[in-house]
Amino acid sequence: MARRTTRSPKPLNSCPCGLPEPYEKCCGRYLLRSRTSPAGETPVGAAAPPTAEALMRSRYSAFVLRDEGYLLRTWHPRTRPAAVEFDTTMRWTGLEILERRDGSAFHTTGTVTFRASFRGGSLHERSRFERVDGAWAYVDGEFLD
Repeated sequence: MARRTTRSPKPLNSCPCGLPEPYEKCCGRYLLRSRTSPAGETPVGAAAPPTAEALMRSRYSAFVLRDEGYLLRTWHPRTRPAAVEFDTTMRWTGLEILERRDGSAFHTTGTVTFRASFRGGSLHERSRFERVDGAWAYVDGEFLD
């Protein structure tokens, strides 16, 4: 008899970015500035992503949740568009970080190469990040094959 392996289902409250933490303890602590948190916890949206990868993950979550305000706030002023247009038919299904260069607390620039999957395909990009007033900001990206 053939053995069938299945993946464990992703917990309902897990973060869209793919890390196993609950959304509120992962990307939610960066995105939702207007929400309040339970007493004794860090307010949701009160923290800034400490690395370029953390910003990349939180921006992916913002695309999944269609949080235009966060995307614009974390876009470099030099390259920020006036608005973000979402494809309402697109359903993001996963994020895979393929490579990171620099982008730590000790750097002023960094790159993150990733593959973001959606129903029917995927987007492969190398994104550039720079610090602006001490916080990481998305500069631009290069689409890869």
